[in-house]
Amino acid sequence: VQVVESGGGLVQAGESLTLTCKASGSTSTRYAMAWFRQAPGKEREFVAAISWAGTTTYYEDSVKGRFTMSTNNAGNTVYLQMNDLTTEDTAVYYCAADHYGSSQYTTPRAGDYVYWGQGTQVNVSS
Repeated sequence: VQVVESGGGLVQAGESLTLTCKASGSTSTRYAMAWFRQAPGKEREFVAAISWAGTTTYYEDSVKGRFTMSTNNAGNTVYLQMNDLTTEDTAVYYCAADHYGSSQYTTPRAGDYVYWGQGTQVNVSS
């Protein structure tokens, strides 16, 4: 399974950016997916997660109300709409995926994901 992120870039504080992540493998497999990020000198942290049906979501407290994660309901592509970005959001954003039996299930735990992308850089300038 290949996981590929896109959409990173440089924006100014207060602006918006949308990240996309696609998991490719079996066309019949659907994935619970999540975003994590790692800022320079810091540990990787959870950002958001979604079940493949899009019915269950989790968000890290600092992004609630600003970030929205959604899915294309095919269970293999997710989006992270990031609004009102701050310099604290500067990081490499990683997408993770794994397949579970339930369309409602997702998890914020990094260890629960087997498939990871290479990351996309998001830089927010003040």
